[in-house]
This record gives sequence, C-alpha cells and structure tokens, in this order.
Amino acid sequence: MNKTITKKKALEIISKFTRSGVLVVGDVMVDHFIWGKVSRISPEAPVPVVDVQKDSVMLGGCANVLNTIYAMGGRVFVAGVVGADDIGKGLLRQLRERDIDTGGIIVERGRPTTLKTRVVAHGQQVVRFDSESRKPIPPMSRTKILAYVRSLRDKIGAVVISDYSKGVVSRELIDGIKNIVRGSSIFLCVDPKQSDFSVYSGVHVITPNHHEAARAAGMEMVNGDDLLKLGEELLTKFDFQSLLITRGEEGMSLFERKRKIDHTHFSAQAKEVYDVTGAGDTVIGVLALALAAQANLREATSLANHAAGIVVGKVGTSTVSQQELIGAL
Repeated sequence: MNKTITKKKALEIISKFTRSGVLVVGDVMVDHFIWGKVSRISPEAPVPVVDVQKDSVMLGGCANVLNTIYAMGGRVFVAGVVGADDIGKGLLRQLRERDIDTGGIIVERGRPTTLKTRVVAHGQQVVRFDSESRKPIPPMSRTKILAYVRSLRDKIGAVVISDYSKGVVSRELIDGIKNIVRGSSIFLCVDPKQSDFSVYSGVHVITPNHHEAARAAGMEMVNGDDLLKLGEELLTKFDFQSLLITRGEEGMSLFERKRKIDHTHFSAQAKEVYDVTGAGDTVIGVLALALAAQANLREATSLANHAAGIVVGKVGTSTVSQQELIGAL
C-alpha cells in the first residue's frame, strides 16, 4: 500500500462507492475492436493481411470513464452528444442495459456518433480508423447538457469533464458547470485534451499526462526539478486547486495548493504493461468516485493509481471491477 493510505481506510472508502454519485460530461464514443491473426503480407500492397477471429464493441471516450465508475459500483450519470445513427442507438442501448439514465445524452441529426475502430493482431494494434465530427456542438445542445447537470446537483459528489476534443467541451460549458456546482461540496475534475489550459481554469483537480502538462506550460520536462517547476507553474497560472500529472511507468505526481504547494509522488503499480488504452479514463473515474465517497485527494489518488496498475495489464479498452481493486490492495 502507498504510505498515503492504509488498507483499512481504502476498504472503508470503497464500501461507500455504491452510495456515491458521479456525473461524467464530455465526448461520448464507441470503441470497436477487430481481433485477428497475421500470417502473410498482402500481394496487393506491403501491408499485413489480418485473419479476423472476432470483434467487440465497447463504450469509449467519456463513456469509458462512466464504465469505470459503473464497474466500481458507483452511481453514475452521463451527459454528451451522439448522432442519430445505428452506432448512437447501440450506445444508448448499452447504457440502458446498465440501468444508466440517458436523459443527458443529446441526439444530434447530421452529426456522426464518434466511432474508433482498432484492428488488433497478436495483441498488437495494427491500424486504427476514426469516424467522427470535431465541430463544436450548437448552443442548444450545450443548454440542454447544463440543464441536466443542474438537475443532478443534489445527487452527486463529483463531476468529471472528459475532454477528447470532439466538440462537446468548451469554455462556455465549463463556466456553466462551475456556476452550477459553486457553493456545493461537488468536486469538479477534468481530464484535459486542449493545449490551452485556461479553458479549464479554476477547477478542483485536473489530470493531464506529462506530455499534455509540459505542452500547456510551454516547458520541456527532463528531470525531477523540471516536474516541480511544471506543477507550480500550472497550479499558479490556471488557478487549479490541485493537479495530478500521470507519468506512465514513472507513476503519478499530485500537486496540491495549500499554504504552500505540496507535492506527493505515487510509484507505478503495474507489474506488466500490455495496453495503455483507457488508463487515463480509469484514473479520473476512480479518483472522482473516491472523492465523491469523501476520500481526500491523496487517498483518492492512491486508489486511482492501483486501478491504473490493473487496467494497463489488460488488452483493449478495459475497466477494473471493485473486486479487482480490493484484490490489488
């Protein structure tokens, strides 16, 4: 166990998950995996021929964050946009099968549901192709999403804004959500994609990876001293209460604004890494759920770190169950 949390405290927090509500807002997607084997090169072009064995369709993007919270036993809500197409209908059906309210999902005609198709052979991704629109959503869709957020104010302990730069998350949307949660005990957590972090200014916690953090600060990160400067720069410049930088095999670093800026490092938990797809979704999903269950930031980060260590040991967009997390502890 990490020094920031005892096993007893971790289990106590996890026991509250079923009573803790989290709203996930952002870019809803579908992940389509085509699994197969390669034994020859095409005579038509120098590319591998994949002999398809099976395929699977899963919730992706911010819906994968939702899936993580659901698998952990949390009460989860979702808001985003899908197209009026078969992929969107299938996504809504998957949500309803999980008994998840679809009132926050706006169906937009003329906009495709974001679909990412990955071809995987022998555990390795061969190619990915995307069907999507990155156009900003219209003001009417944003107004409907904010109305849904407002309706949940007394039912949730955290909001996750999961930004994949597909047009849902904007400065106006975030400002609207900040106004709604102001004066409450609701944590506002952001997984960023845009390089301009001023869009996210003033949120409770933001979870960039080290590349995203360095790009936002206009810095190059080489060593530990650079990391400390980077954390202080981002916290101060953008008025975040806390910053969690995920660093792959180096673990993750939490910066908190207190009387001074506190820094806590969490070593990576993974024994073997097979696939990092969805690891960031796992981190912010478990982090937000733990915060909603009244964990402090260090305790929540420790649990998120353990969950990430499990998910990178799986191939494909995967989730971690509550039982797996307890086992890892």
